[in-house]
Amino acid sequence: MALHFRLPLSTSHCSLHSPQPWCWRNRYIIDQRPLSMISTSQYTNASREVIGLRYAGRIVKVRSSTETSVPSVVVGQITEVNKDTFWPLVEAAGDKTVVLDMYTQWCGPCKIIAPKFIELSEKYQDVVFMKLDCNQENKPLAKELGIKVVPTFKILKNNKVVKEVTGAKLDDLVAAIEIIRSS
Repeated sequence: MALHFRLPLSTSHCSLHSPQPWCWRNRYIIDQRPLSMISTSQYTNASREVIGLRYAGRIVKVRSSTETSVPSVVVGQITEVNKDTFWPLVEAAGDKTVVLDMYTQWCGPCKIIAPKFIELSEKYQDVVFMKLDCNQENKPLAKELGIKVVPTFKILKNNKVVKEVTGAKLDDLVAAIEIIRSS
């Protein structure tokens, strides 16, 4: 079981270069011991955000402030989602209509309708548009949503799928969005 906790990044006390001991003095407790008393090493990404640490011989994920904050949805643009972010973002959308484009990288019709999907996201400012790449990583969510072909567009309202459009049928998708928006 991985430990999850949030740590502020303090460059005045710690070097962000590969592995250095943690040096936040007695501010965070793991297993009832201050971090300064535990042998740990930090791991950073390209943006120098701390993304993990080695603790007691295992890697422990450190959540960033963006992971622990309340998810927010953006209208007027498309949000790329995955199996972990989809349902929290749908819940954050509240009573707004959500349109999910389920696609794959290799799908020809998906590539053809993608620019039109972007235009729709700019046209309907009261609708939340999302894209889900139905790759191996997101297969559980795709299965949960009952995808059979790509592209498939799922339209959700109040956390429930209320309409589905299969194939790259722009007119059918626009009609479905209009129906759900007006209901």
